Amino acid sequence: MHPLARMILHRLALGLLTLFAISLFIFMAIELLPGDLAEEVLGQSATPETVAAFRRDLGLDQPAYVRYLDWLGGIVRGDFGQSLANNRPISDLLAAPLGNTLFLAVYAAVISVPLAVGLGLLAALYRGSWFDRGVNIFTLSSISFPEYFVAYILMLFLSIRWGIFPSISDFGSSAGLGEMLYRTFLPALTLVLVVTAHMMRMTRAAIINLLAQPYIELAWLKGASPLRVILRHALPNALAPIINVVALNLAYLITGVVIVEVVFVYPGLGQLMVDSVAKRDIPVVQASCLIFASIYILLNLGADVLAIATNPRLMHRK
Repeated sequence: MHPLARMILHRLALGLLTLFAISLFIFMAIELLPGDLAEEVLGQSATPETVAAFRRDLGLDQPAYVRYLDWLGGIVRGDFGQSLANNRPISDLLAAPLGNTLFLAVYAAVISVPLAVGLGLLAALYRGSWFDRGVNIFTLSSISFPEYFVAYILMLFLSIRWGIFPSISDFGSSAGLGEMLYRTFLPALTLVLVVTAHMMRMTRAAIINLLAQPYIELAWLKGASPLRVILRHALPNALAPIINVVALNLAYLITGVVIVEVVFVYPGLGQLMVDSVAKRDIPVVQASCLIFASIYILLNLGADVLAIATNPRLMHRK
């Protein structure tokens, strides 16, 4: 078997094991929540007979390990169960919010990844200059504040005072692509400001480290232009760390959007999860957490494969 294929299978096995551990952690965390789920859903006016019947319907009268195995078996079959809030299949509830969250993440990634890599390359090329210092100050300032603070600042100026963009990013199912891009610009810009600094600084550090290598100095002595030295000689050898940090930030764009979605009332998976917590719709919360974990693991797996594919030396241990 090819070493790269063997590595992919090994990482997939580790990912499945990690996902199993996360599913167990999610289930146990829900089990440790205070209060009785049946009483919380039915309310204090429910009779003991009604509560007991509802517990039997939900399977809450079964031992915890039986309920966990039933839940895990349903997930393997693609059945997340029924929502307690509206008795609809959870798969139907998750489809549209998950698509909206992925749309927002892709929107932010299309802006942030080229911007971060470009700024990192320029900062490395002109390190020590006013441009390098200015970019570092701006990006470090943007990640020094929590997401909700950045979101509210953008909302204050770009929405409330200047009225350029709407402060609420909710849109109907009939909205076109242009309308969606317009209404989701503020949450996308918030995510861009949060994740760009990490990718930019990693790109800058990787390029600066390579610029001190002998083959780069030889390229300078041969009279190669700065752009050619960066793009042809330095960047290909710096792809492994850059890909890793880009993939980690893409994972954050999908799994870390909960606060941003709540601030802008964006109809994504994070907003659905927060609403489900308020309604004590535990099956929806469990499914949302598991989907976030799965996406994070898959993106990390993709980052490892791409990093090794661009730098085969990582495949062989010293």
